[in-house]
Amino acid sequence: MSAENGSSSSITAAQKVLDDFMAAFNARDIAAFEATFNFPSVRLASNTLTIIEKGFHKPEMLSRGALSEWHHSAWERRDVIHAGPDKVHLDTRFTRYRVDGSIIGHFDSIYVITCENGHWGVKARSSFAP
Repeated sequence: MSAENGSSSSITAAQKVLDDFMAAFNARDIAAFEATFNFPSVRLASNTLTIIEKGFHKPEMLSRGALSEWHHSAWERRDVIHAGPDKVHLDTRFTRYRVDGSIIGHFDSIYVITCENGHWGVKARSSFAP
């Protein structure tokens, strides 16, 4: 999508949120990770809708269940679907990796990044990740 259908500054801000989101997630830095959200935030994955409030994320979440073998993740795709002055929809795909670099899986997702009170953050995401 070109910026003519949306705001180029909004797209730049949304892409930065995704950069910061992934960097904080990979660093297992809960405070920095939560700083990439606009709360409440919504996650739809594994056929479950979760309303996320500040303080929801805990360090132990990054080492159990679907993330028990996880070492890091990386974006494969971050395409803008729609963009406006205070909201951007992105079609994404990320890959989860083990410590040896082998792939756990590729996951398509939609992210909604919003600007609330001057702060850009993840407001909603729908993912095929477990």
